[in-house]
Amino acid sequence: MTLVAGVDSSTQSCKVVVRDAATGALVRSGRARHPDGTEVDPAAWWSALLEAIADAGGLDDVEAIAIGGQQHGLVALDGDGNVIRDALLWNDTRSAAAARDLIDEIGAEELARRTGTVPVASFTITKLRWLRDAEPANAQQVAAVALPHDWLTWRLLGYGPEPGAPSGPVLEALTTDRSDASGTGYFSSETNRYDRALLQAALGHDAVLPRVLAPNEPAGRTVEGLPGIPAGILVGAGAGDNAGAALGLGAREGDVVVSIGTSGTVFAVTGSPTTDASGTVAGFASASGEYLPLIATLNAARILDATARLLEVDHDTLGRLALEAPPGADGLVLVPYFEGERTPNLPDATASLTGMTLRTTTRSHLARAAIEGLLCALADGLAAVQSQGVVAKRLLLVGGAAQNPAVSAIAAQVFAEPVVVPAPGEYVAGGAALQAAWALGGTRPDWPIDVVAEPTPDPHPGILEAYRAAAQRLS
Repeated sequence: MTLVAGVDSSTQSCKVVVRDAATGALVRSGRARHPDGTEVDPAAWWSALLEAIADAGGLDDVEAIAIGGQQHGLVALDGDGNVIRDALLWNDTRSAAAARDLIDEIGAEELARRTGTVPVASFTITKLRWLRDAEPANAQQVAAVALPHDWLTWRLLGYGPEPGAPSGPVLEALTTDRSDASGTGYFSSETNRYDRALLQAALGHDAVLPRVLAPNEPAGRTVEGLPGIPAGILVGAGAGDNAGAALGLGAREGDVVVSIGTSGTVFAVTGSPTTDASGTVAGFASASGEYLPLIATLNAARILDATARLLEVDHDTLGRLALEAPPGADGLVLVPYFEGERTPNLPDATASLTGMTLRTTTRSHLARAAIEGLLCALADGLAAVQSQGVVAKRLLLVGGAAQNPAVSAIAAQVFAEPVVVPAPGEYVAGGAALQAAWALGGTRPDWPIDVVAEPTPDPHPGILEAYRAAAQRLS
């Protein structure tokens, strides 16, 4: 049996899966936590990766590995390969003003034409402009710009500034892939080229950028001297987290993935690029060579976390309570902008609960409103993706919250399209493992995906209509 490993270095943790390259069967797995916060020392990611590898039983019998990572994060390196400051993560919104400045200077339509996206506070390009404006001394030191998965791949190949790094701090050895590069705001997934003029408009000067690899192109091999990692393991290109999940789910044209994690995302694999000058839909690239139009919300599973805390129940009980209330929660509507919002682009917004009456001020109604608010926000995202010509034949509902029977049942009432719930799994790490197998064998594997629920479609258009009316008042 040939084994491959995949990594999901996400916002909250690092997960490692080891799979059979031929069948995709899970052999073993491991994980380690990441620090909380919207800025993190990347050294914590490396430590967590080593811990998760050890927790997964090591890599002694593994032939190839690839890393999927949270998109957009800014890892700024100086000429000696040192991390200049803590990495700013995708969910750090301090660069909202910088995004507006870039749009004012260059123009939304021009940015969309050149990169397929109009940047918001989460994008790398806006974080570079923020760095230039808020920390000019740090900005002047920047010799290379990497994303989280780029930096971890670089370290996996033995590069780094530490005296013990076997390959040394060679900035030109940084690599990435189309999917992650397309989330920077200075890369075009249509031309597969960096737009260095945009990089310079943000940072103020040019810098080394990672070489962009094809989906099945290896970055290199591990070397002697890495703690707990054998030499000679093939290292795949890696991917951004959403593109990795699409690859792990085997998503093809006609599939739209609705993911409920720390963030909420709606994305589809398409054969042609999208250009949305409004900035609502980001024209990203897939990890399989196509395109990945995507919307993201800052508020997703944490909506349910907050509501469950308030009601002093666990998530299973929250779901049972929600199903006790009728569709539409008798007019109680939660617009869940607890942490501001990215789609729509309202970084300073707060949440709103409307329609409170003596009848609707119950635990069940609030639980129902929380789940409906979460799903309606994603339904608006789906509508935006569909406005770009994407055809949705079915929705793949993934993420921990998707396994709650109430969430999938209510999804069948909010969405007009058929909903399918795949079995719970680490799909980002699984996609990275599939990519590793692809790089190793030369052919993209076709691993089966188990389905655990296909709720009967039961659309209630009034749910979404009431939500949109309430959300409009906050725009």
